[in-house]
Amino acid sequence: MITITDIRGLMMARCHTDCIQKPLSRAFSWLGKLVGRYPWWFLLIPFALSAGLGAGFYFLPQRQANDIEGQFTPIGGPAKSEREFVKTHFPTDDSGQFSPQRLYTEGLFVSLIAVSTSDNVINVQTFEELMKLDEMVQNFAVMDPAANESLTFHQLCAEIQGKTCMTINPLLSVVQGNVSLIATIPISYPMFQGKIFLGTYLGGVTLNSDDVVQKAKAIKLVYYLREDSESDRERSLRWINEFIKFFTKNSLQLTEIKVSVFTAISRQQEFDGTTKTVIPLFSITYFVTIFFAVVSCIRFDCVRNKFWVAGFGVISSGLAVLSSFGLLLLCGVPFVATVANAPFLILGVGVDDMFIMISSWQQTKVKDKVQERMAETYADAAVSITITTLTYVLAFYIGILTSFKSVQSFLYLHRDRHLVLFLLQCHLLWGFLSSQWQKREEYNRHWFSCMKVAKEKDDHRSPAYNMCCVGGGYSHITDKETDHPMTIFFRKHYGPFLTNIWAKIFVIILYGGYMASSIYGCFQIQEGIDLRNLATDGSYIRSFYDDEDLYFSEYGPRVMVVVTEKVSYWDSNVQSKIDKCLDSFINNSYVSGGSLSESWMRVYIDVAKKMNLNISDKHNFISNLSILFNVVPDFEQDVDIQSGAITASRFFIQTVNVTSAVDERNMLNQVRDTAKSCEIPVLVYHPAFIYFDQYAVIIDNTIQNVAVAAATMFVISLLLIPNPLCSLWVTFTIVSIIVGVTGFMAYWDVNLDSISMINLIICIGFSVDFSAHITYAYVSNQKANANEKLIDALHSLGYPIVQGAVSTILGVVALSAAQSYIFRTFFKIIFLVISFGLIHGLVFLPVFLTLFGNCMRNDDATKIKAHRDEQRLNNGQRETKFDYDNIDPDCP
Repeated sequence: MITITDIRGLMMARCHTDCIQKPLSRAFSWLGKLVGRYPWWFLLIPFALSAGLGAGFYFLPQRQANDIEGQFTPIGGPAKSEREFVKTHFPTDDSGQFSPQRLYTEGLFVSLIAVSTSDNVINVQTFEELMKLDEMVQNFAVMDPAANESLTFHQLCAEIQGKTCMTINPLLSVVQGNVSLIATIPISYPMFQGKIFLGTYLGGVTLNSDDVVQKAKAIKLVYYLREDSESDRERSLRWINEFIKFFTKNSLQLTEIKVSVFTAISRQQEFDGTTKTVIPLFSITYFVTIFFAVVSCIRFDCVRNKFWVAGFGVISSGLAVLSSFGLLLLCGVPFVATVANAPFLILGVGVDDMFIMISSWQQTKVKDKVQERMAETYADAAVSITITTLTYVLAFYIGILTSFKSVQSFLYLHRDRHLVLFLLQCHLLWGFLSSQWQKREEYNRHWFSCMKVAKEKDDHRSPAYNMCCVGGGYSHITDKETDHPMTIFFRKHYGPFLTNIWAKIFVIILYGGYMASSIYGCFQIQEGIDLRNLATDGSYIRSFYDDEDLYFSEYGPRVMVVVTEKVSYWDSNVQSKIDKCLDSFINNSYVSGGSLSESWMRVYIDVAKKMNLNISDKHNFISNLSILFNVVPDFEQDVDIQSGAITASRFFIQTVNVTSAVDERNMLNQVRDTAKSCEIPVLVYHPAFIYFDQYAVIIDNTIQNVAVAAATMFVISLLLIPNPLCSLWVTFTIVSIIVGVTGFMAYWDVNLDSISMINLIICIGFSVDFSAHITYAYVSNQKANANEKLIDALHSLGYPIVQGAVSTILGVVALSAAQSYIFRTFFKIIFLVISFGLIHGLVFLPVFLTLFGNCMRNDDATKIKAHRDEQRLNNGQRETKFDYDNIDPDCP
């Protein structure tokens, strides 16, 4: 039997899994020396490359792809194939026998909800205003430039039997010409006059004991337009567009009702406009990011000040935006609204690696030549940066397998952005810095004026003079730059505090509370995207959605039950199976009683009995269908007869109490499960199912992407971090952060949808940023004592990690003021990721590493130190003294 001790022994025996890390470190060391030797090539080539890739923005207008269905519904969702079947067998005819419930799409329509300003919409005064509103809509006209004529609703409306427009509202049709009738006729609900369903037209209803309406709060008017032919569709779209402009710019002079509007194109139009709302925020973000990067990199030394480092770090991030966007546009990748938040994230994240490399540069000896310092900086920092970059890229490659195009498009961009940013950081940024250091720090020149300055402070001068005009100082003990105050804080105060036994106990208790809260939140999170959230906060369609939820949520979609194969409808056994199938639907908790269902076959059997028709064989059954269609003309659209056979037919059931995303998911799953249990082959369909399909895949897709990305991170860290156990701790940290972010999403009213899925995948990369850097610094540290190793790791990377976290939050904080749910959600999740990542990287993980992650043997530290010394000798590093008075190169 293998014991834990045996496993630990095996782990210790393989403590140096650095067969990749060593050669990679040597390769980066060589690259650093090359950059230090030829800085201008590495400065100019990336600029030229970015300019060339930026030409892809020329194709931006042609690459717009913000189709909501295409981006936010699952690729290959069942409802899409179901729609194709319905479209093939039951095509619509909006110039003849039009029926809204029989549409396989939402159709082209304008919908108005009129809410009574009093308690009741069923009165003469209110209906007088409703008639005026109806007249206004029907008489609204737009110019058709092609035909040079005015188009009104009557010229474009969907028609019944080619004679009259589609009934706008059953109640308005009844009182047409005599509004006073509304006060006298009894209005039964939900079936009016035994044949007209009022559930979708009358809302906020109060009934008496006879199911007659006493009062109602709202009424819905729907106007359908033709779209069968391309010319009809173009003219109808023009009419709807102009109607939207008129409605949103003009106030209706109505006192009895408050009106909200929604159209077939409103959701898409409002979604298209969300990107424009964040464009002004980008300039604010860019300024804030530059300001923070510069301030955080300022040193009180006029030679070793990192002002230009910070400036060029942000510039390289901006070029990464230009290059990655341009590259994808050149490759034909569509531009969608979800990637509009990418520039904010790129700016925030792009400077993180800069902080890491600056910290590594400060650990090199100031007397060494620039080439050697660059080589050592690359060898030390570039490996951990490579870990994070590889994880980002591979995680995004994996995420591209998701079922949502919006996620795919976003990950395409960020995959290439990380590669481009990595190359820019390794070449352009450090090429510039190398040339600057070679001309400035090496020859003790002022960071701004480039003039030589004194190295020793003059006690007779003011502190301001010594700070601004004296520089080039360093520690004569370590031959390294003087530590930043924050770096000193991590070494002298925070590190020793965190290694105290009582502090460790407190951290473990704190972590237990964190995990308990997170796991509880994971079970409370809601699934699916609310389509209203695709519009901005001030959009006119939000009022419509609110009114609809408040007054028309009792009845859900009217679902088609479609028999998909040829069956013997004239056979009594088949009829019994169909009836049994329909009854199983009706008995579902999300389906109303049989009185609201609709079956052409049951009506046909009743008509046949009353008229003594023989429908017991195939010939008579099919030939007598024309009699049924004369009685109920709409049924002709429910039976597909081809070559003398019924190839498909459909029935209808009415769903109820579908008031939330959970209800939508449960209803969809239950009716599909019921369809599978029927003895005849049937499918269920409604246009809304296209969007409901997201519930079937969102959780599986999220778990799959996160799990595979975490496994990928483990493999990468195992190869690049010379410690298997610590690689496990990095993976554990990633999982812990993801659990925390998912759980706290529920507390912050963020649903699990395709938008939040994007951010959870990004969460992997941020988790790596915080955990991999600390873990790599801890493992590769030359000290043998765990607490000392941790203090050294925090001394080296504590402040850069804080800088990276703050810069990332500042990069996206402007999105918290966005008027769109998409961008606010992006901010919320990134804020959670960074906050929890920072806590893990500087609190939880360091404690766990000292308690459970110290698998290095006593002689391992000596081996690592010897390896570093060997690298320094191979790189030709030596202590060199410069004669600053005799060397006077030109200032760059």
